[in-house]
Amino acid sequence: MFLKILTVAGLASFEIYAAIPAGFVFGLSPWVIFLASVTGGIAGVFVAAFLSDRIRKFFTRNQVPKAPKPTTGMVYRIWNKYGVIGLGLLGTITVGAPVSLAVGIGFKAPLQKLVTWCCIGVITRCVAFTLIGYYGLKLF
Repeated sequence: MFLKILTVAGLASFEIYAAIPAGFVFGLSPWVIFLASVTGGIAGVFVAAFLSDRIRKFFTRNQVPKAPKPTTGMVYRIWNKYGVIGLGLLGTITVGAPVSLAVGIGFKAPLQKLVTWCCIGVITRCVAFTLIGYYGLKLF
């Protein structure tokens, strides 16, 4: 049982879309799935946030500076319209917390606000997908 919970939490630190269905496959209670996925998701947010500078330095250490790219696309529209809240909340719900943090750090967003809104997004996402999974299985 502990290994199943740990697996759900570990999956949630990378992708909640895989963690919650895995919890239902393991036969865990919806409350256990919710708590494990929230714990793993928030741990993933903090790992991505506090290792972000090291990761960015590792990948950009040998790169030649490039010309700035044009500011177009969906991510720029979300950033310009909703700011840190939109990127943290909407980005976490749609593509995941590590990607949202990476984009936010690339936009030089304040890290504390971004982490706060990504955590709120993780909780929202876990609530929504656990409820969808629970009531979806009740239909069968």
